[in-house]
Amino acid sequence: MNAPASPRGRVSLVGAGPGDPELMTRKAWTRLMQADLVLVDELVDRRILAELPTHTRVLQVGKRGGCASTEQGFIHGLMIRSARQGLHVVRLKGGDPFIFGRGGEEMDALQAAGIEVEVVNGLSAGLAGPSSVGISVTDRRCAPGVALVTGHNGDGGRAPDWAALARSGLTLVVYMGVSRCAGIVAALMEGGLAASTPVAVISAAHTEQQREAFGVLALLPALVAREGLGSPAVLVIGEVTAMAQARQFLNAHAQADSRAQASGAR
Repeated sequence: MNAPASPRGRVSLVGAGPGDPELMTRKAWTRLMQADLVLVDELVDRRILAELPTHTRVLQVGKRGGCASTEQGFIHGLMIRSARQGLHVVRLKGGDPFIFGRGGEEMDALQAAGIEVEVVNGLSAGLAGPSSVGISVTDRRCAPGVALVTGHNGDGGRAPDWAALARSGLTLVVYMGVSRCAGIVAALMEGGLAASTPVAVISAAHTEQQREAFGVLALLPALVAREGLGSPAVLVIGEVTAMAQARQFLNAHAQADSRAQASGAR
């Protein structure tokens, strides 16, 4: 007599987007509602978790620079074991799982173990953060393209070629760069990027804690310190930030004029 077949589980690597639950895709929500077990990244907005069914098991497996973090190998093992028990596992990540989310590493580990795995993309903070303050990172009038780069070179990862990026003319969107912005600024200026290059910092994009500030490259570390901006944040470096700042200035004046006219009418 044949032994009963083992239950067949699967893993979904799901992007939760930058914060606002309404920015998640329909497919991401569907996978969350189907999940038996959700392994949650540190940057996932807690408003999303509040929508999960009461029977769904949720485990925090977050990673934050400079803080106690769950080992990546442990996460791989937990996903594999749970899927082999027949569970539908959702690995829920802030932003997109394949943009600085270690999704590629996780997919490789799962496929090597024979686990069925899918990727459900999410809106990355590197795109959604700038747009939340009116920055079009690929505005054709001043940017031939955009480069998404990491400011964190740990864990054996390859460091960006800051000199090449300084010469590229691209809008630079730097993840995990707030605590290292002084070194990034020095490397970019050494590579030839002008000290007066416009910059912006967007912290906690599309959450209730979002804050942003505009400045110039040479003064970026002072801007971050003065405004008290911390992670999670993206740095946006390039002329597109000046265009967005000008729009905000004009919009603020238009609103002030409108209020003054309304007050005068009374």
